[in-house]
Amino acid sequence: MKSFFSSTTLILLARIFLGGLFVTAGLEKITDVQAFANSILQYKVAGQLLATGTATILPSLELLCGLSLILGLYPRGSELLITAMLVGFTLLIASALLRGLDISCGCFSQDPIVSKIGYQKIAENCGLILLSMWLLLIRNQDINLFRLLKRHPDSSIENDPMDSENTRV
Repeated sequence: MKSFFSSTTLILLARIFLGGLFVTAGLEKITDVQAFANSILQYKVAGQLLATGTATILPSLELLCGLSLILGLYPRGSELLITAMLVGFTLLIASALLRGLDISCGCFSQDPIVSKIGYQKIAENCGLILLSMWLLLIRNQDINLFRLLKRHPDSSIENDPMDSENTRV
């Protein structure tokens, strides 16, 4: 079981999945900063100035961290930032739920009808937090999409080409 959780393939797929989520979320927010600022204001924890500043900076950070995670560039830093963002998002949603707010989370869509906050969103975020913490805590941080493609452009990812027992000479 230990080798399964340290598999190069599993680590790479987890990074692509989590990074892809953050790229998607960041791109959606970048396209309409004002709508994202309005989503932030619905949580009633920030004023207009802070909401606008957050709506301007956060999507770019999500996009940068997602791309970094997918490409394997500075993985520890991007995993740490993604974990921190997920914890912050989850606490913000829990706070809004406890205060009885019936709002959209603003995660992947700025449409007020789509993705309402709820305990399911908290459970989803907790799963993503566990995934990001696992990525942060694993020892093998040198797994890199560029290295994988450079070493074996003709082989499939299932061979775990970065594992020492599977490398070709």
